[in-house]
Amino acid sequence: MISETAVVCGAIEYFLDHGTVDMDALAGALAVSRATLYRVAGSRDQLIGEVLWQLGSRRLTDSRRARRQSGVDGVVEVTRHYVSGVRHSSPLRRFVIAEPETAARVFFAEPGGVHQRFIHAQVEVFEEVLGPELDRVVADPQALAYLYIGIVESAVYAELLTSQPADLDRMEQALRALFTPVT
Repeated sequence: MISETAVVCGAIEYFLDHGTVDMDALAGALAVSRATLYRVAGSRDQLIGEVLWQLGSRRLTDSRRARRQSGVDGVVEVTRHYVSGVRHSSPLRRFVIAEPETAARVFFAEPGGVHQRFIHAQVEVFEEVLGPELDRVVADPQALAYLYIGIVESAVYAELLTSQPADLDRMEQALRALFTPVT
């Protein structure tokens, strides 16, 4: 029996090489039957969701480590670093262009659940960067993260789908507005 970790690692490698996950080819590369692959992975959408989450999570970890600023500037710095990597990901671009319906399901619906995982990760970024200041900035960090991630996703995925450069200055302006108290 092959482990889930081995399947995900193989799928990540395959995705980075091909911009998709072909379950037949992956089963062959892992020397398991399709039935075994599906038993371990659940479904293709679940596996692609895990691949995208793992790759995105790695990028987010790198972005968090690269942060030099604090406060809202630090939060936005993490986002800019993350977005720059995602924008230049050829495998992700190929996937979104070739399989837009699958990408939408995997990113925004269960069982892929990538969107929800990134909302949770964004709350962690808020807590890490803003610390005790977070309570003074917003009453509901989860709701703020939902809006924040929505703005980031709209900029990134619009670029991936249309090949038009994302307006990162406008994105940043919108992100910062989320932290501006309404008077």
